[in-house]
Amino acid sequence: MKLAFIPLDKLTISPANMRSGKKPPDISNILPSVRKRGVLQTLLVRPNCAPDSYEIVAGKRRFFAAQAVANENGSAEPLPCAIIEAGDDAAALEASLNENVERLDADEVTRWETFTRLVKEGRSVDEIATTFGLPELAVKRTLALGDLLPRIRQLYRAEEIDATSIRHLTLATKAQQKAWLALYDDPKASIPHGYQLKAWLFGGAEISTSVALFDLESYQGRIVADLFDADGYFGDAEEFFTAQLAEVEKRKAAYIEDGWSDVIVLPVGQHFVTYDHVATSKRKGGRVYISIWKNGDVDFHEGYLTKKEAKRLDKGENPNAAPKAIRPEITSAMTTYVDLHRHAAVRNELAGHPHVALRVMVAHAICGSPLWKVEVQEQRNRNEAITQSIANSVAESRFAERRSAILGVLGHGEDEATVTLSHDPRTGIVGVFVRLLELPDPVVLEVLALVMAETLASGTKLIESIGVHLGVDMADYWVADDAFYSLIRDREVLTAILSEVGGATAAQANANEKVKTIKGVISDYLTGENDRVKVASWIPRWMAFPPSAYTERGGVATVSYANRAKWLAEPDPADDEPPFDPEPQSNAGAVEPEPEDGDAVQTEEADDDGRLAA
Repeated sequence: MKLAFIPLDKLTISPANMRSGKKPPDISNILPSVRKRGVLQTLLVRPNCAPDSYEIVAGKRRFFAAQAVANENGSAEPLPCAIIEAGDDAAALEASLNENVERLDADEVTRWETFTRLVKEGRSVDEIATTFGLPELAVKRTLALGDLLPRIRQLYRAEEIDATSIRHLTLATKAQQKAWLALYDDPKASIPHGYQLKAWLFGGAEISTSVALFDLESYQGRIVADLFDADGYFGDAEEFFTAQLAEVEKRKAAYIEDGWSDVIVLPVGQHFVTYDHVATSKRKGGRVYISIWKNGDVDFHEGYLTKKEAKRLDKGENPNAAPKAIRPEITSAMTTYVDLHRHAAVRNELAGHPHVALRVMVAHAICGSPLWKVEVQEQRNRNEAITQSIANSVAESRFAERRSAILGVLGHGEDEATVTLSHDPRTGIVGVFVRLLELPDPVVLEVLALVMAETLASGTKLIESIGVHLGVDMADYWVADDAFYSLIRDREVLTAILSEVGGATAAQANANEKVKTIKGVISDYLTGENDRVKVASWIPRWMAFPPSAYTERGGVATVSYANRAKWLAEPDPADDEPPFDPEPQSNAGAVEPEPEDGDAVQTEEADDDGRLAA
């Protein structure tokens, strides 16, 4: 049985449905719920004769209720469906699904509490989906309620906020959620609801990620992932256009290098008028015109000249192609995945070692840091799978408990997402100072440690030093999940990993298999499925403290950072050349040095004069 979301126009009523007939069913008792929350219970369907269409075996009333809501709103949401084959026992499957659904509260906030508890107990999203007969996306959408402030969840539970508004509020930052609540509490204010709320969140400029010419993984601005749409949205239109226009300039340079006589970039919003131009080949001197729409979309018009222009110069020779860059060992997305998981573990350990955090804070105060403004290191990524992986990790769960305790000590409410920058705006820094004066030194140190952990920058050399010093064991915090398998695509690396978990014989036997097959074998060893001997506490080499690589190709930023941190920790480094020290975005193709066998970062005790070793 396959679980999926299926559009309404792909569904019809099956003759086998016991409620089939010409007369529409009575939906009066379920229509209010569908209006407010959508269809939450899975329909039972099977493939129809027409391509990509399905007939409903069970769930006719839910289907008609969804159609009614779609007619009211002018748009239709896909429905959660369980797809069975023609020979399946539909009655038995329906009974099984109904039994499981009855175990799940119809209140979606209670569902979120249930799913969150299961995640903390080690259940994966796909396991939860299978248990309750729901598509994985439905489980992820429910878990997304965790991004909401507790009061907004309570208002949704009390049916004071509709499902469409909740959907858009999951895209909002905590600051935007607070601003929305302020409007909600103001009797004179106009509160944006439904699709108006989306325009309010994005300032009327909803620029989809699908129009981006640049690599989304290298984009530094905020991207809002939408679990209800195929694409996300750019959180800041100005930041988007800066990146988009920079990529347009790169494309312009590529056109010139390719032999086009000229490339004209039209101002944003100006149309390219074809009747004022004549199609002209590149060989005869034709230009390229680039038009940019206000929604960020870009059109390239190749081979045109104005009617008034004469012949152009012949095409020039192209310069020699640049040598192909060496492919790094892991992708930038995998680098982010590794960085955020290791960062989550280090900051949790740091929050439990105030004496270390104090020294880290002093170092920040003396030398500065990318985050010492002050800012909080977000545990989010434009890749929703990475964000969910971090949010569901053991490290984040434990860190949330620490944060909740500190918020209570400082007298802040549970609506605050962080301790850092969470002070009362009316009293500001003076209010925080007065409160800290009331606390004993050990408690202040605990506050300091957590604030330092919240402002600790991810993907830096400092992570390497702290992780080694504190003896962080990533096996206590991380297990291979769906995001990990989706991000690793290198056959050489996968074969090396299989050799680690299954032995050289297993690696050799699967060396010529498809990448997907190798991943499956690795998963079997790590879970103990399909008669494999389970390998416990395995972590990839990039995750360890200190880290190492699987190949000689380089491209693993954490290894380079660890080498640099090791060099800095050695005595009298001025006499030696420092190792190559790439920028944090070193995964863009640069070759990085790898440590020799046994070349591990060693921890040291503080010397007699109290100097803190790396």
